[in-house]
Amino acid sequence: MGASGWDYVTRYDGDVEAALRTLQARVFQEEYGDGARFRSLQDLYADEEFMGEEGTHTILDIDRVVATEAPPTQFAVADHGTLRPLALSRVVCHFGADRPTVEQYEELIAAANEAASHEEYKRSLLGECRMRWTGYYIVLHSDDRPTHLGIFGFSGD
Repeated sequence: MGASGWDYVTRYDGDVEAALRTLQARVFQEEYGDGARFRSLQDLYADEEFMGEEGTHTILDIDRVVATEAPPTQFAVADHGTLRPLALSRVVCHFGADRPTVEQYEELIAAANEAASHEEYKRSLLGECRMRWTGYYIVLHSDDRPTHLGIFGFSGD
């Protein structure tokens, strides 16, 4: 099926894991809400063959948040399915500030999706995620307050 990139903006009230669970519930409803294939998120995760071989190519392929800013390692099984914060130095590199806004995030995502070359894409915000089955989050701000998370990553092979 190939690799699929995904990105989201979701509300944030200080708890990354809670924001992830809320986002996953929303995405599950959008993708599988008709109940034809899976009746619940738990049913989806219980289908180990589907999740292990194909996955959803969405945020639903992420099963846990890790606190480390260290990039994931391809051969570390523990890094698969993780969501981690983008290192502050990389946030500042891309945004020019340590408190980016939702609007700035959306602009950088759009620019990455419109990259004219592979090299340009690799230097973009989305290019930060180089390992499949993982993702990054960035705390986004409104009026200098953390209000949202920008979440991006890749699923598939």
